[in-house]
Amino acid sequence: MTDTPLIELRGLAKSFGPVHVLHDIDFSAYRGEVTALVGDNGAGKSTLVKCIGGTHAIDAGEVLFDGVPVQIGTPRDAAALGIEIVYQDLALCDNLDIVQNMFLGREKKHGIVLDEYGMEELAGTTLAGLSVRTVTSVRQKVASLSGGQRQTVAIAKAVLWNSKVVILDEPTAALGVAQTQQVLELVRRLADKGLAVVLISHNMNDVFAVSDRIAALYLGRMAAQVRTADVTHSQVVELITAGRSGSLGIGVRA
Repeated sequence: MTDTPLIELRGLAKSFGPVHVLHDIDFSAYRGEVTALVGDNGAGKSTLVKCIGGTHAIDAGEVLFDGVPVQIGTPRDAAALGIEIVYQDLALCDNLDIVQNMFLGREKKHGIVLDEYGMEELAGTTLAGLSVRTVTSVRQKVASLSGGQRQTVAIAKAVLWNSKVVILDEPTAALGVAQTQQVLELVRRLADKGLAVVLISHNMNDVFAVSDRIAALYLGRMAAQVRTADVTHSQVVELITAGRSGSLGIGVRA
């Protein structure tokens, strides 16, 4: 474990016209850890993630990757660094099978011919490497998969490309208890493999079950970034709803 964050934001700001969405944001995520990004609706979580992913250009501040300042102007820039984002809609095609979804837009070829065997083997290896046992065949159509299996495929697709940072947007939002547990175990395995995982979630039980650190946004400002072991559920809820915690003595300045 290193003390240098794999990805770090310093003083990040973002506005849309006269609307200031993010103000002077500091944020860090470390390799081998799960950092939960929490906040109420409208706190700025989605905008922050889209800035990290290159969808939105930042107005001020800097981004460091493994301690080195970088420019992320497009999603392609983010992908080149090893940043992958699994959005809530998963961006999977129901009419395609698992292999086709995992390589969509990045197909392996021998000349002009698709390398079907190579893609199938790599998809299977990736799922096996994540200890995924709920998928019986990589040639299953995504339409036939459960919500938990779809989430698993989307995460496997994200880590297929030598990812270093994986950002998961509400991965358990539409899942039942058993499927939620499977996805949380997968999230933990990603961190254990050395990736920096950012988990966006409204579910405090999930946050405390799997995260190492918690970053709480409040009205576009970072209220606190703390180690999960050092806070309680109620203190995190206080940071989310009020922007500060009296018992912790931290929060957004009034």
